[in-house]
Amino acid sequence: MARVGGHHRRVHYFERLGESRFAATEHTQGAWNRAEQHIAPSLGLLAHAVEQDRDRRRDDRLPLTRLSYDILGTVPIAAVEVDVQVRRPGRSIELVEATMSHAGRAVLVLRVWLMQRFGTEQLAGSSFAPIPSPEDTPAWDMSALWRGGFIASADVRRREVGPGRATAWVRTNVGLLAGETVSPAAAAIGLLDIGNGLAVRADPAQVAFPNIDLTAHLFSEPRGGWLGFDTTVSFGADGLGLTHSVIHDETGPIGSSSQMLTVRPVA
Repeated sequence: MARVGGHHRRVHYFERLGESRFAATEHTQGAWNRAEQHIAPSLGLLAHAVEQDRDRRRDDRLPLTRLSYDILGTVPIAAVEVDVQVRRPGRSIELVEATMSHAGRAVLVLRVWLMQRFGTEQLAGSSFAPIPSPEDTPAWDMSALWRGGFIASADVRRREVGPGRATAWVRTNVGLLAGETVSPAAAAIGLLDIGNGLAVRADPAQVAFPNIDLTAHLFSEPRGGWLGFDTTVSFGADGLGLTHSVIHDETGPIGSSSQMLTVRPVA
């Protein structure tokens, strides 16, 4: 919270400029280049746009289950446009595409499957290993390793397991979009991309390893609060890498996230 004139004012990653136009704030500032946006909040903004489009068209609130993002380029901390199209309409399953553009150039594309709910409470369960709770995980100053406004906006707790291996919990007090109600799912999706910085295999001052995509599979909707990561980072011998996280909320595992990396020694 920011305090202005004796009153608390909540800060946000984006502000709406029009029906499909949004302004990024300084809290989206990136970790690799502080003149560019960290892509994480944009993932949440596209998820929010898909949910808003869904709710205009139907009243059954299909959850977002598979989210596949392709990062087509960097984007400055500036105004962006968002377009949503239904690619495969259906009564119980839909495929929706959302595109973020800057200055007429597409920079981020989301293809997301929305799926109908069924009552399977008696079948619910997962064999993904639990991770230590937020209360049992020490606080971690992520800004000591990573730069930028987005990283500074995150409250992080982390337990390092080994090189490229960690469990962590993340939350933020920064809202996704000023003046609008955002679902716990969209807010959580806006944190997923932080996974690539949680289990560092190499010093980012010596090696760059940005991701070109992010794909998440969610078998349970995030409920808000802390978002947990059980993260493994792998580097190959030819400049390729993978960050894979099992995603948790405070009830247990809820899905997974994978990010393909380009691994480049810094000259």
